[in-house]
Amino acid sequence: MLEIQRKTSNLFYAILALPATAMGFALSVQISALSWILVTQFGLDLHEMGFVWAAGPVAGLIAQPIVGFISDNVWFFGGRRRPFILIGGTIAALMLLALPSIGVINDSLSVDNLIAVAIIVALTLDLSINVSFNPTRSIIADVTEDGNPRTKGYTWMQTVSGSFGVLAYAIGAIWGNYFLIYFGVGLVFLFTVVPSFFIEEPRTLSKPEDENEKSGDETDEGSSSKTDLPAFLKISFANAFSWLGVQTMFVFIIAFITQKINVTPNGATAEMIEVIDLKTGQIISVSFLILNAVGALLPAFVLEPIAEKIGRVKTQMISVAIMSIGYFAIAFFGFSEYTLYVLMGVAGIGWAAIVSLPFAIMSEVVDKSRMGFYMGMFNLSIVIPQLLVSLAVGLIVVNAADKNIVFIISGVSLAISALLWMIVKEKKS
Repeated sequence: MLEIQRKTSNLFYAILALPATAMGFALSVQISALSWILVTQFGLDLHEMGFVWAAGPVAGLIAQPIVGFISDNVWFFGGRRRPFILIGGTIAALMLLALPSIGVINDSLSVDNLIAVAIIVALTLDLSINVSFNPTRSIIADVTEDGNPRTKGYTWMQTVSGSFGVLAYAIGAIWGNYFLIYFGVGLVFLFTVVPSFFIEEPRTLSKPEDENEKSGDETDEGSSSKTDLPAFLKISFANAFSWLGVQTMFVFIIAFITQKINVTPNGATAEMIEVIDLKTGQIISVSFLILNAVGALLPAFVLEPIAEKIGRVKTQMISVAIMSIGYFAIAFFGFSEYTLYVLMGVAGIGWAAIVSLPFAIMSEVVDKSRMGFYMGMFNLSIVIPQLLVSLAVGLIVVNAADKNIVFIISGVSLAISALLWMIVKEKKS
């Protein structure tokens, strides 16, 4: 074990965050460039695009628990998570590289079906990201101790990953999607490979006490290694309602903006409509930039010190409640772009917590020797809300006359999440 890992310095936590950052950056590139390439370059319609994008949640639903279970029980390439990180990250980088070259790949294979090749590349990219996310999160729990070190690991994960996510959106806006793609290829590969030289995984994970013949209810780390299933379910349900609210906003904020902020007047010409559409896209981009910037800055520098003083669960509950208030404020008062920007900054407090603290909280109520499996199962609390938003919430939004329903649904979901976090007990080390 290198000295940098033994001392668990801030530099080590930053390095530990790089594999998750690689996958997060690949996802940001996918969000920014994939639809644009498939629609503008290869002519996929919205129905076909729906199948491509549905692959992500479905892949996460099926693959993450399976990959997590396998990674708990294997050891090669010097680790249990490392092989999946290296393989998944390499494939993700290759698929990013393939995106602008789909036409060349089609010609070289003599397939003569450009859309089929485009979909295969896009699906392989989506699958590699979804499969690799589990090991990148599980390894943080494997090499950190319960309590504040674990919290620090996940808050640094979000600060580093979130900062590069903001960078991805900025690169795309300034230099375009093609530059973003090629930049992403190098970053994803480096951030996947480099950490393997600095992170040494434990050869044996903690076992439940009846397997390692410990007496009493405590392991060496100071907390039980058995899975507390009721606690795990409480945390998962609380997290699921957070993601239901966040995903509703991500997908349908455009409906709110076009009705409440950037309205197309009656009798508008085609040129006017084009300008209005560009302005709407700009408002969405700035809103997400502010949300993600706050979400990147707060975890390691604000939430982690607060969590150390008042506890992670209470910090999570307060942050989610603030996000709920921010959403309700947008629903009833956010009718100008600048008001929307300010309130999205408020909502960013909750976003900072949602993408960092629940992983630390969950990791301390499950069997450490099955962390990969439970990390995959916990991912269902993210994936299932994504599917619900697409299948159910969409119908409500489409049929609602007043599109502030978007932020009302989001606010209610976050409020329910905050209430559910109140019944989660803090795990004491």
